[in-house]
Amino acid sequence: MKTTPDERLRALELRAHDEMARVEALCADWPKLVDEDRHGLHSVVICGAGLSGLSIAFALKRRGIRSVHVIDQSEEGREGPWITCARMQTLRSPKYLSGPDLGIPSLTLRSWYEALNGADAWDALDKVSRQDWMAYLMWFRGTVGIDVENSTMLSSIDPTEGGLALTLTKGDGTSRTMTCRHLVMATGIDGCGGPRIPAMVRALPKSAWTHSNEPISIDFLGGRDVAILGGGTSSFDWAVAALETGAREVTMFARSADLPRTEVLAWTNFPGFLGHFADLPDLERWRFAHLYFNFKVPPTQEQYDRACRHPGFIMQLGCGVRELSMDGGKIRLTTANGIFHADHLLLGTGYEINFALRPELVGLIEATAVWKDRFQPPQGEENAMLAGHPYLGPGFELMPRHAEAGWVSRIHMFNAGALASLGPISNGVTGLKYGVPRIVGALVKALFIEDSNRYLEALAAYDEPHFDPGIDEDVTTSREVLA
Repeated sequence: MKTTPDERLRALELRAHDEMARVEALCADWPKLVDEDRHGLHSVVICGAGLSGLSIAFALKRRGIRSVHVIDQSEEGREGPWITCARMQTLRSPKYLSGPDLGIPSLTLRSWYEALNGADAWDALDKVSRQDWMAYLMWFRGTVGIDVENSTMLSSIDPTEGGLALTLTKGDGTSRTMTCRHLVMATGIDGCGGPRIPAMVRALPKSAWTHSNEPISIDFLGGRDVAILGGGTSSFDWAVAALETGAREVTMFARSADLPRTEVLAWTNFPGFLGHFADLPDLERWRFAHLYFNFKVPPTQEQYDRACRHPGFIMQLGCGVRELSMDGGKIRLTTANGIFHADHLLLGTGYEINFALRPELVGLIEATAVWKDRFQPPQGEENAMLAGHPYLGPGFELMPRHAEAGWVSRIHMFNAGALASLGPISNGVTGLKYGVPRIVGALVKALFIEDSNRYLEALAAYDEPHFDPGIDEDVTTSREVLA
C-alpha cells in the first residue's frame, strides 16, 4: 500500500524513539536536590537554535540535564542562515557527514531524506539543498522534543550570585531578565563579531551596498549593473543570486590573481586533528590556526559553473579596488585595472572577530582574555587577526583577563570565534561530532562539581528501598512444620 510522506516521517519518528530506547540514549534524570529550582535559575541557556544549538540541546537532554532553555532571535523556521542570508544552492559539506543525530541512525539526514524521497533519490543526490537542510532541522527539533523561545534576542550578560543574569529582548521591544548557571553562545559564523566592512565601503551611503550576511530580497537588482568585492565562496553565491534575479551585468573584483581551489576542512576531517587540536600546546595551535586561515574558501563547483555560464558574468582577478566613491547615482570603483561603474555593490568580504560588533558581548571586552593576553608568538610569526581571537578553555569557556572576572568562564563560545583555541569543531557540520561532546562534557562536569557537596548530602539522606526483608507467611509455616 502506498504511503504519504507524512506517514513515512511519522514511522521514522517512531523508529528513532525505538532506537534511542534500545541504546539508552536518554539517560535517567539526576537525583533531585532539595532546592534545585532555586530562584528560577536555569542550568544552561543556549543562545541560537540553528544546527549547533539544537545539537547541544539534544546532547544535554541525553545526559539528563534538566532546565535547559533555548532562545533564538529569528522566527520559528528561520533559525540559522539557510533560508535567510545563505544564497548557495546546496550545503558545501558532503551529504554523508554526521550531524545533530549524535549517532542515532533514524535521526540522520539520510534517513529523513530517504523517508521523503526514497533510497534511489538519496543515492543520486550530490549535496543537500539548503532548503531541505532547514526542513530536516525542523523535523529533527520536533522529533527529539526541543523547545525554542523564538523572536528573542540576548541583549546583555552580567554576573549574578551563582551564575549569570541575561537580558532577553522580544521582537516587540519588551525585555526581561533570565538567570542561568552556564550560557552557550551557539551563534554561528558571526557569533564573536560581525561582517567585515572595508572603511571605503562604510564611506558610501548604505543604500549603495549589501553584505552577504543581510537577509534581504535582492529583486531590486533586476536590470542593474552589479559589482562584487571578493573572490571566495560567498562572492560566487552573490553572483549567481544576482544574475538569476535578473541583474544585467555582474562584475567580480578580487585582489588575488587566482581563485582558491583547496577546501581546508577536507584535510582537517580526521579524529586526530578535530578530536585533539585543543590538547596541543599554544604554539602548535597558533601555527595550525595561522595555516588554516591562510586557506581561502573556494566556491562550490556548481556555483562557479552556474556563474560562468551566464553571459553577464565578468571576473576581474588580480584587480583590487583602491577607492570607492559616488558618481551621480552610480558607484565609481577605482581599481588596478582602471575605472568601473556599478548601480549596486555586493560584499563577499567575510567576517571579523570583534566583541564590539555584538551588543550582548560589549560588556565582556575588558573582562575576557584574547590570545594576545596569554600568548606571545615567536618573532616573525605574529598575526594580528589571530591575536584578537578569544582565548578559550577546553570546554569553550571564556577565560578571564583578570581575577575579578572569573564569572566569564560560565560563558561558552560555540561559534566561529572558537577556532583558534579548539579547532574547526564549532563552525559547521564537519567538526560537530567532536565539538558537541566536548562542550557537553564540560557543562555536565561543571554542573556536577559545582553541586558536589549537595549531592553528597543527597546521598547521605538516600533511603529508597530496593529490598524487603519481611518473611513470606508460607515460608514461615513450612519452617514451623519442619521444626
